[in-house]
Amino acid sequence: MSTQNTMDSWARFTPMQRFKRYAAFLSVTLIVVWAFGSIDVIWEWVWDAPIQLIDLFDRMIPPDPTNLPSILEAIWQTINTATIATFLAVFLSLPVAYISAQNTTPNRFFLWLGRFIVVSSRSVNTIIWALLFVAIFGPGIVAGIIAIMFRSIGFLGKLLGEAIEEIDPAPIEALQACGASPFKVVLYGVVPQVAPAFFAISILRWDINLRESTVLGLVGAGGIGVILQGAIDTFQWQEVSMVLLTILALVIFGEVVSSTLRKKLI
Repeated sequence: MSTQNTMDSWARFTPMQRFKRYAAFLSVTLIVVWAFGSIDVIWEWVWDAPIQLIDLFDRMIPPDPTNLPSILEAIWQTINTATIATFLAVFLSLPVAYISAQNTTPNRFFLWLGRFIVVSSRSVNTIIWALLFVAIFGPGIVAGIIAIMFRSIGFLGKLLGEAIEEIDPAPIEALQACGASPFKVVLYGVVPQVAPAFFAISILRWDINLRESTVLGLVGAGGIGVILQGAIDTFQWQEVSMVLLTILALVIFGEVVSSTLRKKLI
């Protein structure tokens, strides 16, 4: 009878495993509690936030279309910023992706150089890049284009490099066996296999850049963000709501365009 009870009392975890799990849960809980305790939160403002939010929405309605021509002009500038930056980043990221992939890089020096470029580009947020280039080139769209381009190079280089590493080596080996030059090996062995991923990643990055370019004006890098910041600073809340609605329409437009392009090109 005791043997039967022993067989029936199955447990998923051993006592030591349960102890480790509970210790891990306790550690995470303590870290979260410590994190909340280490930040300076004015809880009176937190409890008052719903009332302030309702009051803000009340002041934003109805949207004011008085400045709509300037808003549309800034939106067009934002689209141009994202498009030009993506176009430049795509071409600059191709050699970075080529040397970042283990199966195409010339040597380990270029491999680590490419990965350093990828990591350094992706580790700095677009807003930080924009602040840096506004200080160099001055306020305006040029700083915004370069900031988005620098941020995009790491994103495109990393994903395209990973796509190159996943290609089938058989066509490349066949071309090399036939005596094809390195350029032709890349042109006929690598490019056809990477082309679908190339278009998909480029379109995705353009969609991301379109969203990111809407806020660059907050740091002086041009676009719709300049009008948004000005309306907020002058407490023109009805104009703020008009700008936000326009940005929402821009994001929907970008989503429609990117999904249409993916269906046609991929």
